[in-house]
Amino acid sequence: MNQRKGGIRIQPGLALVLLICCQRLWAGNIALDQADGSTLLLDSPATRIVTLSPHLAELVFAAGAGEQLIATVEYSNYPEGAQALPRVGDAYRLDSERIVALRPDLVIAWDSGNPKPAIEQLRSFGLPVWSVEIREPFEIADTLDAIGLATAHENTAARESASIRQQLNTLSVNYQGARPLSYFYQVGEKPLFTINGELLISKGLKMCGGHNVFGEEPGIAFQVGYEAVIVANPDALFAPSFEGSEDPLSSWRTWPAMKAVRHDALFLLPADSVSRATSRFLPALELACRLLSDLREQASDG
Repeated sequence: MNQRKGGIRIQPGLALVLLICCQRLWAGNIALDQADGSTLLLDSPATRIVTLSPHLAELVFAAGAGEQLIATVEYSNYPEGAQALPRVGDAYRLDSERIVALRPDLVIAWDSGNPKPAIEQLRSFGLPVWSVEIREPFEIADTLDAIGLATAHENTAARESASIRQQLNTLSVNYQGARPLSYFYQVGEKPLFTINGELLISKGLKMCGGHNVFGEEPGIAFQVGYEAVIVANPDALFAPSFEGSEDPLSSWRTWPAMKAVRHDALFLLPADSVSRATSRFLPALELACRLLSDLREQASDG
């Protein structure tokens, strides 16, 4: 029997073909969740990608889509393939004209790191900009999966994300019920800068019993006085450090009454990995958790 719709007779076979075509068009939309809760839709997998942060470039390579990355920003030094890519500025100052000239079909932005006016300008030029923010350790795996979907590298991305989830699950189990220890995380020494509890390293340390003494502050990253840290009297001090550089925590040794100084709990973490939301964050987090665990054992023995 013929079907009638809107006064037009449609043969059953044609109706089936139309249904299949419509399903394929719908399925062809790649939905990418953005940091502000909105969704970016791509009609097809991206083949010309620009990343606006070193950690985003690293994630694209980890997902297996390094050959589709045509440009990135300064300090994108890992993996080796990222070092040879053209630069379009750094995380804070972007060359919008050059980005547009590259004709990317996907720009991956760092929501809290890139200047929002520059991102909106890129969008106004008609570029598909996907704004990403990673605050929780497990979101590294989630973002990898999304990049795999956006670039048609789902299988490669899934293998990498599964490894990350397994490592994080193991970490959670190993430190379940660990006695909380307070810490101060020093981002910069002069002036003294720290972070609250919403950033990745704070969320990671929370998994193994770490308590950020400034975790409840409203600012994500902010300047703090030395007196405030001394009054907080944390069990441990952490700071990112580059190999061969001076110890950024050495000045705290002039305050021997502080618990962290008294117990020699001034811990340095590899800056290039602990500061990036990629799989390389995990060994740095595991190191930090192990240092806190050793500190607990030291206190028990004492």
